[in-house]
Amino acid sequence: MIENYMAYLMMLEEKLKRFFDSQKPYIFCKPGCSKCCENAQYPFSQIEFEYIKIGFNLLPYNVKEQIRQNVERTLELKRQNKEKKFAYVCPFLINNMCSVYNYRGIICRTFGLMNVDVDGAGSNIPFCAYDGLNYSNVFDQEKQIISKDMYKKLGVKEEPCAYNVRYEFLTDPDFAKGFGFEFGEIKPLIDWFEG
Repeated sequence: MIENYMAYLMMLEEKLKRFFDSQKPYIFCKPGCSKCCENAQYPFSQIEFEYIKIGFNLLPYNVKEQIRQNVERTLELKRQNKEKKFAYVCPFLINNMCSVYNYRGIICRTFGLMNVDVDGAGSNIPFCAYDGLNYSNVFDQEKQIISKDMYKKLGVKEEPCAYNVRYEFLTDPDFAKGFGFEFGEIKPLIDWFEG
């Protein structure tokens, strides 16, 4: 089943590479920038969690111990949290780098691109645009829109585009069925660690 999931990831990675390449003028992701890993819930399906565990098992002992400590600290913060939504730092983030990058989840692979709304009527920019990162060079924060004027001033050929990279879309059971696997239950990453 993991092999089939890996085949799905290979197809997804090819598409995402094309999407990210077409949006290069607007993408400012680089090693060491970890804003996307520092304050979210990170939805993970069961098979994604099984896959990330493979990457975890390949890590050196000291890195595994750091991740275990991160998990324990995050679970404790979750127990203390009184709000419905609990956002946290991904436990796999060490020194602003993903320790299991090649095994990361789907939500991690797609972050940074603009995505279409659920109803397809509009688009959502990645939250890092507010910090001067992805799409910030064409996003008018005051008007909360992608600015045609800002785009024209850049003088680039490729327009800023939104893609259907919503997690709900990419984890559709029909995709999994077509590749011969099931995503299984989906819940926040940290919830998979609860005993």
